[in-house]
Amino acid sequence: MEEPAQRRSYDASSRQAQSATTRQRIVQAGRELIIEYGYRATTIAAVAARANVNVDTVYELVGRKPLLLRELFEQAISGTDSVVAAKERDAVKAIIAEPDPAIKLQLYARAVRETHGRLAPLFLALRDASSTETEANEVWRKISERRAVNMRELAVNIREAGGLRLGLSVQEAADTLWTTNSLEVYLLLTVERKWSAGRYERWLAKCWRRLLLD
Repeated sequence: MEEPAQRRSYDASSRQAQSATTRQRIVQAGRELIIEYGYRATTIAAVAARANVNVDTVYELVGRKPLLLRELFEQAISGTDSVVAAKERDAVKAIIAEPDPAIKLQLYARAVRETHGRLAPLFLALRDASSTETEANEVWRKISERRAVNMRELAVNIREAGGLRLGLSVQEAADTLWTTNSLEVYLLLTVERKWSAGRYERWLAKCWRRLLLD
């Protein structure tokens, strides 16, 4: 007797939900291990053991270690357990919708502070292995290039709101945003100079207002 279509659909949905839960458990295990032991020392076997799955399951649901790292970066940027495109994130929607250029930058400074708080431990773990882990560095390079594209879009948005100061090109504004909101600057101030995350956010917004706006 043929199985009812409704039951087959339910079973498929149940398996998909279970796979998604297992996948996120693997990703979380990878994050914990990379932060604890560094990217170079973390193995897929160790991730599988921490997540209580087989190694083949890690490869099937996430992939090789550089793909795991990319997923960790993307989730940290999105602030969720799934990857969300930039224009679909609530923070970005709020920035685009805000008519006041100064408040746009204030909102963005807050978003940068929150994102860097999630990214910094991963970045530090990768930086220690930068001389040998070329594939992992390529993952970060592509994310950095995408950030540069996003900064140009933000600069255009600020200009269209009448905010860019006279004589400042969109490209220079984008490069200013890209440089000052880098993780390197965040770490210099919050780690080396012992700034609080709140002080960093306030400084970033003030810096952008002075450098970019009339």
